[in-house]
Amino acid sequence: MPSKHSLPDFTGHLVANGRFLLLEVLGAGSYGKVYRAVDTASLKHTEEYYAVKCMHRYKQGSRRDILQRREFSAHSKVSGHPNIITFHEVFYDRLYLYDVLDLCLGGDLYSAICESRLLHNNDAFLKSVLIKLIDALQYCHEQGVFHRDLKPENVLCSKGCTKVFLADFGLATTFEDCKHSECGSGSYRSPECIDEGRKSPTYSARRSDIWALGIVLVNMLSNRFPWKAAKTSDVLFNAFLRDSAFFQKSFPFSSGAIDILLRIFVIRPGERITLPELREAILRLDTFFLSREDLSHAPKLVRDLASWRHPDCDSLSNLQEQLDSTPPASNRPPVNLHVPDDFLSHAHQKSRPRGFRRIILGRLLGF
Repeated sequence: MPSKHSLPDFTGHLVANGRFLLLEVLGAGSYGKVYRAVDTASLKHTEEYYAVKCMHRYKQGSRRDILQRREFSAHSKVSGHPNIITFHEVFYDRLYLYDVLDLCLGGDLYSAICESRLLHNNDAFLKSVLIKLIDALQYCHEQGVFHRDLKPENVLCSKGCTKVFLADFGLATTFEDCKHSECGSGSYRSPECIDEGRKSPTYSARRSDIWALGIVLVNMLSNRFPWKAAKTSDVLFNAFLRDSAFFQKSFPFSSGAIDILLRIFVIRPGERITLPELREAILRLDTFFLSREDLSHAPKLVRDLASWRHPDCDSLSNLQEQLDSTPPASNRPPVNLHVPDDFLSHAHQKSRPRGFRRIILGRLLGF
């Protein structure tokens, strides 16, 4: 697969038959590069800016071609929601695709958590962001689209994080029952997605999205991951399975917040809290955090995390690096854990110049 570095620098180039002028790179990844672009064909008095994602174009009918088309199709189905980044259309030439999206210059939720700390100890702000994410994800599910890669990096923010937008549908599917394991990102994958003890040949993408949202919630509240991977060989996840007071001993969360997390991190997917139930629980919650009095009696680890100054890890990113360097389970003393046989069960436009060569979603992206 071509690397992100194999794409040429499109800065200053006109693409889509001269429609968009690419001004500067906003980001890059395994998919390609994203540019800030101006619409040269805009009929408005003020300039209109967009984000244009540039990607390699693959041979028609190839696996990568099909995956790209599925991404565009899934995103187009849910693009109308106010908390989902708007998908406009895809243009192409002989070698490249140009995915035109709304421009969002406030960074992503990862930056809001780790750098600006906009959410730190701010119950009202946290609730607002969470409700918007829940509503966006619920809308996706209602349209038959399951994201499968929910994480802070895939949530874009306006300046000040007053608005949030679910983005990056590269792993999205329209099949609720999925066969492909290991789909998603690292610590956000559910146990059944990892295939930990799963007896059914499929798993619920809907329920896995809810699990991932729970990990995002922990990120937002503490700038931390609860564990590296949701499998029994992971020491922290093992501790969670063994000890019902795992969160009380490890995080400065209120009892109400912990109750919500325990309803999310249910091993059997079919018993997990639903998104409407989660939304109601969030709205009814008084606070996500321990009071000062309760915090004064908490373990030192919890007190340190409450100020985000734990001596061993200063941020979400540093913790992930530490988790990645943790010795494999085979090199650590075994933890006795009885896992029952049924430990995991399956739950189951505006005007455009003529001559544009563009992908018409209804005809070319239908599956």
